Amino acid sequence: MAKISGRRTGRAATRLAAAAITAALVGTGASAFAAEPGDAPLFGLAGLDSSGASYYYTPSGDGSLEKRVPLDTGWKDVKFVGRVDNNADNIADGRWQVDTKGDIYYYANDNSAAKKVGYGWDIYNTLVSVGQFGGAEGGDLLGRDAKGDLYLYLGYGDGTVTKRMKVGYGWDIYTDIAGNGDLNGDGKNDLVARDKSGVLWLYKGTGNQKDPYAKRTEIGSGWNAYNTIFAAGDLNMDGITDLVARNAKGELYLYRGTGNAAAPYKPKAIIGTSGWNTYRLFF
Repeated sequence: MAKISGRRTGRAATRLAAAAITAALVGTGASAFAAEPGDAPLFGLAGLDSSGASYYYTPSGDGSLEKRVPLDTGWKDVKFVGRVDNNADNIADGRWQVDTKGDIYYYANDNSAAKKVGYGWDIYNTLVSVGQFGGAEGGDLLGRDAKGDLYLYLGYGDGTVTKRMKVGYGWDIYTDIAGNGDLNGDGKNDLVARDKSGVLWLYKGTGNQKDPYAKRTEIGSGWNAYNTIFAAGDLNMDGITDLVARNAKGELYLYRGTGNAAAPYKPKAIIGTSGWNTYRLFF
């Protein structure tokens, strides 16, 4: 098993990390490097287009992305994809997929057979793979229904989840919800949500499954410039989770995380000049 020490800086370390991420994602069974405690998820960025083809972009280490590589085809009936880290090493161990019938499946990265986790998930108009949100080691899921009620599913670490717990209401005011890592450096995963007026709000995670987030705080405005925001983990490999945003022209922007709750993102940097509207889902 390769291990990268320090803050994961340096081109050689970046390349090693990127290769490990790719291997873990496509399910080769290869071992990935051991990430340090407190670091952000190293998932990279993947997209699913309208034809059902999916592609993966390896982080270069400076916030930019390498040329895409094909992942899979035949996903036309997929409504949601969320990668998940089940053992707190910041590398994805598998993915959840929800199809148009509302069935949810778990695909482990060890090439084992898909596992049906549940049904009836078509009641949700938004699903987010939020990492360790309820305090346990396995990654968790959030679902928002048409009424705006928010539900938390705790992950067992094998792709299965607990019964849902209602953890909020009134979330129908938001057009996007994103979460995949710690934004304020306290070791607990957080959420951001964009409302219909384009204001971005931060919900600090508490690590308590019964009350998993604190009262919201405003962290930005003008986010209606984007048609999608997505928390892709740590794309510039500095140990802090980041955010990507896509506008109507198909440009992709990176907001690097700062670790400061008062101003959790640095100014935007363009990392894709065109063509990103080809994807209907990011994961």
